[in-house]
Amino acid sequence: MANHMQFSFQDASSPIMEELTQFHDHALMVALAICSLVLYLLTLMLTGKLTANTVDAQAIELVWTILPAMVLIALALPSLRILYLMDEVNQPDLTLKAIGHQWYWSYEYTDFKNLTFDSYMTPTTDLPMGHFRLLEVDHRVIVPTESTVRVIVTANDVLHSWAVPSLGVKTDAIPGRLNQTSFVASRPGVYYGQCSEICGANHSFMPIVVEATPLASFENWSSTMSS
Repeated sequence: MANHMQFSFQDASSPIMEELTQFHDHALMVALAICSLVLYLLTLMLTGKLTANTVDAQAIELVWTILPAMVLIALALPSLRILYLMDEVNQPDLTLKAIGHQWYWSYEYTDFKNLTFDSYMTPTTDLPMGHFRLLEVDHRVIVPTESTVRVIVTANDVLHSWAVPSLGVKTDAIPGRLNQTSFVASRPGVYYGQCSEICGANHSFMPIVVEATPLASFENWSSTMSS
């Protein structure tokens, strides 16, 4: 959950989000090194220590040709690795179908016979003490921890986007099309997200709440809900 005046990402709660956070820090360090080098060269030019003979030298031309290529490689390789990791779905333990509507979400647990429900935002007047306004829902998505959850995302009317930042998940919901993503919740907790595609007047009022519980608790909940 994000806090006021927070400048960094939310705490990572899945392996993919940990990878994304590390790559973000890696890219920022590369950008910091580039800015420092440019500032140093500008200082040399303004103070007259960088002469015309140095600027015209073939050595410096070779450096400013090869160095940017090396920087791009240093950014591209880890980025492509994470991209392929995000698209890979191997033998999921649970399949969840999320359907976007104006302006609520419907969920279907396809591994169970009668486990479907709609998830609406809890109105402010009905919000229990200590819960988050505009983020709490009447029915949470319950998933087991340390299990691969495949999420099939689609929409029933207009474009939506199913996004939970702390789990590193963001997938567009497109009418007539099925998009697929997956995540593994590393620890028990409640993770908040929102529709991340402008979908109409009440776009800001269709939150997503994923509650990760131990496997035993999830089995008890699923048996109660499907009966």
